Amino acid sequence: MRFLVRDRLLGIGDDYWIEDDHGNKVFLVDGKAMRLRDTFELKDTQGRVLIDIHQKMFALRDTMVIERDGEPLARIRRKRLSLLRNHYRVSLADGSTELDVSGKILDREFAVEYDGELLAVISRRWLHVRETYGLDVVREDADPALLIAVAVCVIHLAEKEREGDGDED
Repeated sequence: MRFLVRDRLLGIGDDYWIEDDHGNKVFLVDGKAMRLRDTFELKDTQGRVLIDIHQKMFALRDTMVIERDGEPLARIRRKRLSLLRNHYRVSLADGSTELDVSGKILDREFAVEYDGELLAVISRRWLHVRETYGLDVVREDADPALLIAVAVCVIHLAEKEREGDGDED
């Protein structure tokens, strides 16, 4: 399954559609403005909230939380003790499953893996449309909404980290 995402991904308060590779609208990312913390909702075409994404308050490191139906689904943060800045860990709520996200996050060239097995590839390489990247779900049994939420989170965290570095100069 391949999804196309316009690169307005990080605008809090901005809404945008994620399309399939045939141009059909599949998911709406609804950025919630005027909130104390960064918040997004991933909705289906009928407007039902599939996934809620928000920044965890009072965390030592920037952390994003993904919930489904009010229940925790995953927590995302930059991997500790990693020499690579663009390396994130996704801890699923079951407590034993972790996904690994690495690559050039800010360039929209990265992968999501579970136990060394590729789940999804996020890339601009195979697209000709400017300011668009694709999310290619490799495994058919993977949850596309969760993988899209993971991509939203890691890009958001990487952008915030980059902005924080710019403030220190």
